[in-house]
Amino acid sequence: MRVGGTRLFWCAKRLSDVGLSLALLPVLVALALVLAVVNPWLNPGPLFYFQKRVGQHDRIFVMLKFRTMRPQVGKAKFADAEGHRIMRFGAILRRFRIDELPQILNVLRGEMSLIGPRPEQPEFAWQYRHQLPDYANRHIVRPGLSGLSQVVQGYTSDIQATQVKLELDLRYITKSGFRMETYVFWRTLVTVFTGHGAI
Repeated sequence: MRVGGTRLFWCAKRLSDVGLSLALLPVLVALALVLAVVNPWLNPGPLFYFQKRVGQHDRIFVMLKFRTMRPQVGKAKFADAEGHRIMRFGAILRRFRIDELPQILNVLRGEMSLIGPRPEQPEFAWQYRHQLPDYANRHIVRPGLSGLSQVVQGYTSDIQATQVKLELDLRYITKSGFRMETYVFWRTLVTVFTGHGAI
């Protein structure tokens, strides 16, 4: 599969990933301190949520988030199937994508990018590899905090919607470049600052 974008684009993308993540680091620290104080009352339980995801070249890594759900142990589930576990305060964090901010640490470690195909849980990734042709091609590039399929489609809960998501992710990869990156980045900012959008 052909990956779009020039060498200059991919170098600039990585440099901007690191630069923006470093700039957001003080915000992450400040938010973590605030949440550590209010969580015992508004969202009892651990501050962070850790989950294994599939990264570039099928490497497994641990993705970080601020926890928004009641703690629970069990097999992988679609995000929208666990809505009943979302705390009221957690819903606010999700609405403005604040829960995703700790992933800048994944970006700094080189496991993720700010923009790219959203990393999937291993159980779902292995399942989709057998059900959907070309699914493995999503893992050619680093996964992202946001991506084309997130700003256009949002969460998926069945194989048909996942097929559409795959097509959008592969379009992002083949059409990668400054124009595509700018479009996804702008749509992501609109979602974050308005609290409305697909992702």
